[in-house]
Amino acid sequence: MPSIVPIDAVPPALHEELLDAVFGADRSSRTAYRIREGLERLAGLSFAALDDEDFLAGTIELWPVSLTDEDGRQYPLLMVGPVAVAPGRQNEGYGRALMAAALGAVEGPATAEKPALPQVLIGDPDYYGKWDFTAAPTGGWDTPGPVEAHRLLVRCTNPAVLPRRGMLGPWRRETG
Repeated sequence: MPSIVPIDAVPPALHEELLDAVFGADRSSRTAYRIREGLERLAGLSFAALDDEDFLAGTIELWPVSLTDEDGRQYPLLMVGPVAVAPGRQNEGYGRALMAAALGAVEGPATAEKPALPQVLIGDPDYYGKWDFTAAPTGGWDTPGPVEAHRLLVRCTNPAVLPRRGMLGPWRRETG
């Protein structure tokens, strides 16, 4: 049974080693990195999974991104990922445990009057479909790099609130 801990409890160097092992040393050139460029992960929504011997088996990070519509309005979203499970520990439930922890933290005290922010990710539709992620609303969305359209997934209580067209990128809060 994995122990789920805040990601900040893991030494950054170990986390980076895990990400390199799972996604390769060139991972920062991927579109997902460009979407969240210049942002800090949301520490309260990002977790690590440790095995019985306190080995780092996996991590999940969430990021504050937005979908900017054609009129320049930003719709805040939470970007899920990377979800990384050590190559020797895949298919043991660590990914599911990390997803449950992160999505449980996102949903927290969400209510019908104040639902959780929509979550977006780039990933395998068959795997992430277990958590109601779908590509149906994302067909008109653009990204700052290449992405296979069927892998751009969103999870939202009411997808009708999302614009049909827009550009994914960092969520830049306006200061005034």
